[in-house]
Amino acid sequence: MGDMTNSAVDFYPKNQRGESNHAGEFGCSLDELRSLMELRGAEGVQKMQDTYGDVNGFCRRLKTSPTEVCGSAAGGVEGEGEAEAGWIEGAAILLSVFCVVFVTAFNDWSKEKQFRGLQSRIEQEQKFSVVRGGQVIQIPVSEIVTGDIAQIKYGDLLPADGVLIQGNDLKIDESSLTGESDHVRKSADKDPMLLSGTHVMEGSGKMVVTAVGVNSQTGIIFTLLGAGGEEEEKKDKKGKQKGGKSKRQKGDEENQNKAKKQDGAAAMEMQPLKSAEGGDGDDKEKKKAGSSKKEKSVLQGKLTKLAVQIGKAGLVMSAITVIILVLYFAIDTFVIQKLQWLPECTPVYIQFFVKFFIIGVTVLVVAVPEGLPLAVTISLAYSVKKMMKDNNLVRHLDACETMGNATAICSDKTGTLTTNRMTVVQAYVGEVHHKEVPDPDAIPSKTLDMLVNAISLNSAYTSKILPPEKDIGLPRQVGNKTECGLLGLVLDLKRDYQTVRDQTPEEKLYKVYTFNSERKSMSTVIKMQDGSFRMYSKGASEIVLKKCSNILNTAGEPRGFRPRDRDEMVKKVIEPMACNGLRTICIAFRDFPGSPEPDWDNENIILIDLTCIAVVGIEDPVRPEVPDAIKKCQQAGITVRMVTGDNINTARAIAIKCGIISPGEDFICLEGKDFNRRIRNEKGEIEQERIDKIWPKLRVLARSSPTDKHTLVKGIIDSLHGERRQVVAVTGDGTNDGPALKKADVGFAMGIAGTDVAKEASDIILTDDNFSSIVKAVMWGRNVYDSISKFLQFQLTVNIVAVIVAFTGACITQDSPLKAVQMLWVNLIMDTFASLALATEPPTESLLMRKPYGRNKPLISRTMMKNILGHGIYQLTVIFTLLFAGETIFNIDSGRNAPLHAPPSEHYTIIFNTFVLMQLFNEINARKIHGEKNVFDGIFRNPIFCSIVFGTFAIQIVIIQFGGKPFSCIPLQIDQWLWCMVLGVGELLWGQIISSIPTNRLKFLKEAGHGTQKDDIPEEELNEDAEEIDHAERELRRGQILWFRGLNRIQTQIRVVKAFRSSLYEGLEKPESKSSIHNFMTHPEFRIDDSQPHIPLIDDTDIEEDAALKQNSSPPSSPNKNNNAIDSGINLTTDTSKSATSSSPGSPLHSLETSL
Repeated sequence: MGDMTNSAVDFYPKNQRGESNHAGEFGCSLDELRSLMELRGAEGVQKMQDTYGDVNGFCRRLKTSPTEVCGSAAGGVEGEGEAEAGWIEGAAILLSVFCVVFVTAFNDWSKEKQFRGLQSRIEQEQKFSVVRGGQVIQIPVSEIVTGDIAQIKYGDLLPADGVLIQGNDLKIDESSLTGESDHVRKSADKDPMLLSGTHVMEGSGKMVVTAVGVNSQTGIIFTLLGAGGEEEEKKDKKGKQKGGKSKRQKGDEENQNKAKKQDGAAAMEMQPLKSAEGGDGDDKEKKKAGSSKKEKSVLQGKLTKLAVQIGKAGLVMSAITVIILVLYFAIDTFVIQKLQWLPECTPVYIQFFVKFFIIGVTVLVVAVPEGLPLAVTISLAYSVKKMMKDNNLVRHLDACETMGNATAICSDKTGTLTTNRMTVVQAYVGEVHHKEVPDPDAIPSKTLDMLVNAISLNSAYTSKILPPEKDIGLPRQVGNKTECGLLGLVLDLKRDYQTVRDQTPEEKLYKVYTFNSERKSMSTVIKMQDGSFRMYSKGASEIVLKKCSNILNTAGEPRGFRPRDRDEMVKKVIEPMACNGLRTICIAFRDFPGSPEPDWDNENIILIDLTCIAVVGIEDPVRPEVPDAIKKCQQAGITVRMVTGDNINTARAIAIKCGIISPGEDFICLEGKDFNRRIRNEKGEIEQERIDKIWPKLRVLARSSPTDKHTLVKGIIDSLHGERRQVVAVTGDGTNDGPALKKADVGFAMGIAGTDVAKEASDIILTDDNFSSIVKAVMWGRNVYDSISKFLQFQLTVNIVAVIVAFTGACITQDSPLKAVQMLWVNLIMDTFASLALATEPPTESLLMRKPYGRNKPLISRTMMKNILGHGIYQLTVIFTLLFAGETIFNIDSGRNAPLHAPPSEHYTIIFNTFVLMQLFNEINARKIHGEKNVFDGIFRNPIFCSIVFGTFAIQIVIIQFGGKPFSCIPLQIDQWLWCMVLGVGELLWGQIISSIPTNRLKFLKEAGHGTQKDDIPEEELNEDAEEIDHAERELRRGQILWFRGLNRIQTQIRVVKAFRSSLYEGLEKPESKSSIHNFMTHPEFRIDDSQPHIPLIDDTDIEEDAALKQNSSPPSSPNKNNNAIDSGINLTTDTSKSATSSSPGSPLHSLETSL
C-alpha cells in the first residue's frame, strides 16, 4: 500500500496534497478509505462494523447522511532561363510536394480536432445523479466528491468508488477490474463495495462515494502504471521483444500526461470505460493500423491500381523518349555527319544528353498524375467538413467514400427510424377497448385511482416529464422512455403523478423487483396504512397476463380471469394492437395480508394471482422524414433492413409505415431464434450457404440479439450471392453493437443515445441519431466518387495529350514543344487547382437516382474513356497543326529545331497558350461524367470552381505576358490571344459533338481502374493470413516505388541543372498509434491477458492481426485467458443481448422497448 501512496504523490502531488488537507476535516483518512475499498464481500462488511459501526456511522465520518448531503463536503480533487531559371523547376516540384503533404496533414489534424472536440463534449455531458441538499441533481462526473450520495441504476458506468447504502437487486459487472465475467450481486449487508470503472448490469440503488480520481481503484491502476515504468522495462526485457516494449512505455507516458493534465476524476471517466466494455481504444488503434493491411477502401484499391498502371506507362514512354533522342542524335552526328568524338566537344555532347534526359523526365512528370492524391484528399476533406453540417461526424476519412458504394443498410428501429418518444395511443380498461386515450369520466373512478397509483409508484422515480424547453416544443421525457409514455397517460387522464409520489417517497417503497431480462416485468410493494401490503406490477402483456387470475370489470370490481378469457383478450385486444405497431404493456396489482408477512424473496409465490387493471398500447412514432429517406435509398439501389429487439408484429408495422416493406412484395420478416435456426446446421454451426438463402429477401429481423446483428452483417459481407460483394452500413447505439459496427464496411453510431464503445467502433457518428442523415452520407459518398472521376477525366486528357506532344515533338524536332517549367505549370499548379475546383462540387439529389457503383466497377467508365479520347484527339489535332503549320498560319518565325540555348519563340508560346486554354475549357466539360449535354448546369452553385477557372486564366495571362525566359514565353499580340481563345472555346463545342455519339456504338472503348483482384474474390477475405498482408503491402509498395522512382528522376534532373542538392523526401514517418488503458491492463498483476485483443467472435477478419501482434510482443501467459473484450463484450452479448438496443438505459423497464 505504501508504494501505491508514494507513486500517487510522485505523479499527482497537487491532487494528493488536496486530499490530505481535507483528511483533517473528515473523520477518516485517505489511507483508511483506500484500505477499506480494497476489501471485498464479508471482509468489507466486517471492517465497516468494527471501525465505523454501520453505514450511518461511516456517512457521519464523511460529513454526509444517507438521505441528504451537506454542501461543505466538497473535498474532491481540484482541477488545472534553363541555366538561370533552373531553380524554378526544383522550387515548383517542392511546392507541389509541400501542397500535397501540407493539405493531407492539415486535413488529418482538423479531423482529429473535430473528433476530440466531440469526445470532450461527450465527457463533459456525461452526468451522474447525486443527492445534495435533499435534491436529486445531475452533475458532471468530474464534480463528484467524496461523501456524495450517488444514485446508481441499470446501465451506469460507476465513475467513483463507494459503499452501497441501499440497493434493489443490484448486480455489477466487475470484469474490467477483476477479469471475472460473472455478474457480482451487491447488497448493503453482504457485499457493499462498489468500484469505479465497473458496470451496473441489473437493479438500482444508492452509494456513498468514498474515493474519486486517482484514489479510486481505476485511479490507483493509473498511478501504478506511472510508478511501474522501471519494473515494466525489466519484465519486457525478459519476456518480450523490443517492439512490444517501446509501445507500452510510450503508452505509459502518454497516460501519465493525460491523467496529469485532466483533473483526477475526469482522467478516469472515459478510459476505464474503453477497457471495461470490450471495445477499447487500443483495439481501435490496432484496427486502424491494421485496416490498411486488411482491406483498402473501394476507391483506394482502384486508385492504387490505376496509379500503378499510369506510372508504368509513363516510365515506358519516358524511357523510349530518351532512347530515341540519344540514338537519333548519335546516328545523326556520328554516322550521317561522320563527326569524331573529340575530348574538347565532350561538355557540349553531355549538355545535349542532359537536355534529352530532362525531356524524358518531363514526359514522366507529365505522365504521373501528381494531382491525384491531392484531389482525393481535398475531396474527402471538403466532404467531411460539409457532412458535419449534415449531422455526420466522420471519424475515418475513407468511410465517407465507402458510403457512396453502400448496397445495404442495417438500421436500428428505436431512435433512428422512430422518434424515441413513447406515447400511449390505445388502452383496454374496464373491459372496454379504447382506440384512443379515453376520457377520465369514461373510466370507473376506482379503476382510475388504481391505474394512476400503479403507474406513478411502480416506475423509477428518475423517470419524469418536464415542461418543454421551447414554447412550441413537446414536453421533455427524462429517464426511461416507456415509463415516460405511461406517465404521459396519467397526465392525459388529468391526474398528477408527482402528488402520488410525494405521498409515498422512494424510501417508503417496501420492496422493488426491478426489471430484468428473465422477469420481463417490474413490481413494487408498498405497505398500506392498515399494515397489509399491495404490489403493483407492470410488464410485457403476454408475460403478465399469464400471471393474472382476476381482472377489474366495468364497475371497477375484480372478476375471475380464466385462460379462456386470456386467449380471447390476446386475440381481440393484444394482437390488433401489436399489428398496428404498438407495444402492449399490462398493468396489474395484488394485495397481501400484513401477517404472516409473505416470503418476498420467493418470487414464484409472489408474482402470481395478479389482478389486471389495464392493458395499454404504446407507440414510438416514426420520424416524419424517415419514409421519404428510405424511398430515396431504395431508388438509389440500397436495401434497407431493420434489425430490432422488438416483437415481430410491432417491427413489421413500423417497417410498413417506414416503407421498408410494402404489401405484395416478396420479402421475409424473421425473429432472431428463427433466423438462428435457419442459418445453423445440425451441429449448431453457421453456414454461409444457409445465410445466402435468407439475406437477399430478409427485410426485418425482430427479437434479435447483437450477436444476430453481427452474424447477419458478416453473412452479407462474406456472401458470394449476386454479381458483386455487398457493401454494408450498420447503425448501432449499444455497447453490444460494437462487433457489428466494427465488422460493417461503414459503422454509424448514435451521437445522442450511443454508448462510448459504439462510438469507438464506428466510422461515422450521427450527431442527431436520425436515419435521414445516413442518406446525406450516401449522397456525399457518391459525390466524392464522382469528384475523383471528374478529376481523372480532366487529368488524363491533359496527361495523354502532353505525353504524346512531348514524345512526338521530341522525336521529330529533338525538342519538346512544351518546356519542363511549362509542363510543371500545366501538370502541378493547374492540376492542383483543378483538383480543388472539381473536388468541391456540391452533391445533388440526382446522385441518388442511380445504383451504387460496386467494388469492381471501373473508376473510368466507357463514357469517360470516350470523353478522354475524344478531347485528346481534338487537342492533339490543334497542337500538331500549330506545331507544323503555325508559322505559316500566324506569319511568324518557326520555333522548330532551335539551337541549344535559343531565346523563347512566339511560335512555341502560342502552342503553350492554346494548350493551357484548351485545358481550361475542358475543365468545364469535365464537370459531367455521365454524358450529360448541359455542362454549365449548377456551375454557379460552386463558387470555388468559378473563382479557380478565372484565377487560372488571370495567372496564364501574367505568365505569357511577363513570364519571359523562365517560362520560355514571349508576349503575344491581341489577335494571337483571340485565336488561342477561339481554339479553347472549341473544346466546349467539341464536347457537345462527343456527347452526341452513343457510347455503345464504340465497341473498342475499354474501361480502366477496376477494383483490385482481392475485392473480386471474397473467399480470400474469409481466409486472410499473413501472406495476403504481404501481398497487399507489395501492391502498395510497388505503387509507392513507382512514385518515388519518378521523384528520384526529378531529383536527378534538378541536380544536373544545379538547382539544389538536398533530397526531396527525408522519409515519411507514420504517426504512432495512441495507446489506451488497455495496453496497461496486460500487466500480469491484473490477470487480464490481452495478447489477443481481437477475438473471432468480434471480428473474424482480425485473425491475421493476432498473428502480427504475437510476433511483435508475446506477453507471458496468464492463468486467466479471458481478456476484457471477452469478459465484457461477450458476456454482455449473452446476458443482456435482449436489451441491447434500447434507447435509454434509464431504469428497470429499460428492456421493454426492445424485448418482451
